[in-house]
Amino acid sequence: MTSSSYTPEVKGQGLRATVQRLGGYLAAMVMPNIGAFIAWGLITALFIPTGWIPNKTLAELVGPMISILLPVLIGYTGGRLVHGQRGAVVGAVATMGLVVGADVPMILGAMIIGPLTAYVLKLFDGLIENKIRPGFEMLVDNFSAGIIGAAMAIGGVYGIGPVVEWLTKQAGSGVDWLVGKDMLPLTSVLVEPAKVLFLNNAINHGVFGPLGIAEAADKGKSILFMIESNPGPGLGLLLAFMVFGPRALRPSAPAAIIVQFLGGIHEIYFPYVLMKPKLILAMIAGGAAGVGTFVITGAGLVATPSPGSIFAYLAVTPKGGHFGVILGVVIAAAVTFAVASALLGFGRGEPAADAVGPDEETAVRPDEERVVDPDETLNKSAKQEV
Repeated sequence: MTSSSYTPEVKGQGLRATVQRLGGYLAAMVMPNIGAFIAWGLITALFIPTGWIPNKTLAELVGPMISILLPVLIGYTGGRLVHGQRGAVVGAVATMGLVVGADVPMILGAMIIGPLTAYVLKLFDGLIENKIRPGFEMLVDNFSAGIIGAAMAIGGVYGIGPVVEWLTKQAGSGVDWLVGKDMLPLTSVLVEPAKVLFLNNAINHGVFGPLGIAEAADKGKSILFMIESNPGPGLGLLLAFMVFGPRALRPSAPAAIIVQFLGGIHEIYFPYVLMKPKLILAMIAGGAAGVGTFVITGAGLVATPSPGSIFAYLAVTPKGGHFGVILGVVIAAAVTFAVASALLGFGRGEPAADAVGPDEETAVRPDEERVVDPDETLNKSAKQEV
């Protein structure tokens, strides 16, 4: 897989470097498609029944975009990273095998099958290189891509798709067990990593949503609506990136904060975590602190905050319950910011903006020539003669 501007080269060996490379590859598949995620998020925020301007016709865009468009884009980008345009085409074809019949968004599956299919095609192209008779190159190229793409799409339907769906259900079962044991803050250990792998909607709407609805119908509110959707951890992470993150990424953090905290599009911060996987510890700490605060203050919502923006939170908070809700969001953001800042080394590893000093600015590079004042040369010669 080739590197990109989204995946700075990771040097060294070992588990840490391997995890960083994996996170970089995942981010490289997602970051070029952030615009599509934002488009989907805006449509969701505006037009779903609980959105700002509900519109039944336009709300029909939400399902196909998250179930088909986004996984196919991810599979396409993953394939292109491995084997160029031919890899992108077979990656998109194979991803459709995952999408068909799946009950959950197959974004994680697309991250697997897109690069894998492109890699298979890359191996095949290597085997037949310089072995095709002149005039048959296009025929072989097109049919090999078609056959491999179709085979991997079928494999996605019967192989990778069910495995990814099983993993999703297992994650949901684990969270359900923690809920049953009254260990709600510990749910963040499973929820936060699952969110970063784009399983947030599956967990929120597939697990916490139904449980929360049942509890809210009985008690008038439910804390389960806030376990996955708390915008605090994402805010804390992006603030840490804005202050102490890699210098090249700091300017992007303020816009991401607006999209995430005010717009409720949590997917915007997932690539930041994938770039530096150790930051998942900050997300877990912030998420657990927020849930713990909700438990202590007895906070709860009357419905799912959809999307998970601070405005949606305040809109579905029962009368008199805003203190606990706001406090949980603030504490989650503060804890995440503190832990993430420490994991980022408080920016100490980043070169200063003014690292290029006056001496370096005036230094002559090997490929440059210094222009010498003729008068200066004459004066120097005269001094030597004296």
